[in-house]
Amino acid sequence: MKRVEAAAGRLEEKGAPWLMGVVLAAAGVMYLVLTWHFTFFQDTWEFLINRRAFTVDSFLQPHNEHLVVFPVAIQQLFLHLFGMTSARPEYVLFAVLLLVTDFLVFVYVRRRLGQWPALFAAVLILGLGPAWELLLWPFEITLLGSALFGLAMLLALERDDRRGDVVASACLLLSFGFSSLGVPFAVAAVVAVLVSPRERRRERGLAITIPILLYVAWYIGWGHNAETHLTARNVLASPRFVVETIAFGVGNLFGLGTSPTTGATEDAWGFVLLVLIVALLIAYKRRRPGIPTAFWPVATAAFVNWFLTAFNQIPGRDPASSRYQYATCVLLLLMASNLLQGIRIGRRTILIGCAVTALAVGPNLVVLKDGHDFFAEQTVFTRSDTAAIEIARRTVSPQFELGPEISGTGSLINIFAGPYLEAVDEYGSPAYTQAELASAPAEGRRAADVVLSQALPLSTVIRPETYDSGAVPENCVAVTGPEQEVRLDPGQTRIEVAPGPEAHVSLRRFASGEFPVQLAAVPGEATMTLSVPRDESPLPWYLHAEAEQAVRVCR
Repeated sequence: MKRVEAAAGRLEEKGAPWLMGVVLAAAGVMYLVLTWHFTFFQDTWEFLINRRAFTVDSFLQPHNEHLVVFPVAIQQLFLHLFGMTSARPEYVLFAVLLLVTDFLVFVYVRRRLGQWPALFAAVLILGLGPAWELLLWPFEITLLGSALFGLAMLLALERDDRRGDVVASACLLLSFGFSSLGVPFAVAAVVAVLVSPRERRRERGLAITIPILLYVAWYIGWGHNAETHLTARNVLASPRFVVETIAFGVGNLFGLGTSPTTGATEDAWGFVLLVLIVALLIAYKRRRPGIPTAFWPVATAAFVNWFLTAFNQIPGRDPASSRYQYATCVLLLLMASNLLQGIRIGRRTILIGCAVTALAVGPNLVVLKDGHDFFAEQTVFTRSDTAAIEIARRTVSPQFELGPEISGTGSLINIFAGPYLEAVDEYGSPAYTQAELASAPAEGRRAADVVLSQALPLSTVIRPETYDSGAVPENCVAVTGPEQEVRLDPGQTRIEVAPGPEAHVSLRRFASGEFPVQLAAVPGEATMTLSVPRDESPLPWYLHAEAEQAVRVCR
């Protein structure tokens, strides 16, 4: 029995760090497995296509409202090292940064509550499925980088010496350079200086002043032109926005913020848990009054972040927004660790913590898998649609854009044919090869046909009352049934429709079992001339016609 108790004591004392290593390794494998076949997505194309030049503006022009000098630098470095054929290098880097950030959360909480609560906090963040956008999309290195170096800054300031101040200054500069999430951490740094002993304030203040002044200089030179959505309406609505954000964050930490069955966000449980937690904290603080000074910088960073987000709220930036939940949940855990500092953690509490963590992470991992499925579908659209541009490169207009009405998805932004093909010629192609496109999922092949029809482009001319009722010429094929399809070669093809109602003509190329390209309806007794430009693929188009009367297709 004594041996069992001794083993349990050793596990209680030293087991958490070992388990933390196992958890980090498992999470790293999970992230890479989930993202291994993904490609570039949405805003990443802005950096790949429009910020390839090594110029001051490429680095310092704001993206939305953010300073993104370090994400742009990383993207340019990876382009030169690895090209553009695969996004895997940036997914690997992103997974590493996620693990480093989580380890810093572990360190921060361990200093206040011990190893096991720190492990529980780290696991909750690693498996935070409702934050799937940030966990699975490397472009979110903007927010992740700011959070990582902001957290590192807070830990460095806790050293309370000159070396720590220097490290904190460098970390704050890095946090600024990834995104505007650095601003809340800058305010946190100011608060940390103000709550420091008086004899240390001047030295610490000088250390954090340098990165703040550099950020102000950027704002004066470039940042003031950034897009903003600040309105009086948003300001007035901000208190409710912040409360809802906190409620969603609390719910997500406990696995109750997003339904694993429907994917719908739910704030009711979050509000219930928030009220309960606040009540328990008040009761705890009545028995143990006093708030650690380290609480105030973190709380300041959290509320500044939430209110700035509220001030710039637009559709897609609601309190439950996936990409903002990561920082929210991290900051909530840091605040809680400070408020609970000094609480005694016994074996029973550790067992309860294990159970609660497992029950919370389970549903959240289902939500994370749903996020994976979304990105997997977007990868199919992206690689199919960009393959279509490359097939049409002989004739596509440089200004042709993969807008949502053409591409089938709203995630392909900032892709214009001219700059895209220039980047492909310089760094390689991330698109499907023609062989891969021919065997791609149905939704990808369908989208490629639609994009090709617009990019080439296919063109039609309709001439009313030109149908010739004479004998069918040798170069014509009569469409005799609803299942028949006619092969088309590059050049001009004439579709002749006998007198009667409109005929509906559609095409396919890579698609099978459907004809996703809808041409203009052809009136009865009319002729349509269809022009098909020659492109980079030997695969023919196939025409399908639906009509009550006779239709013939002629070269």
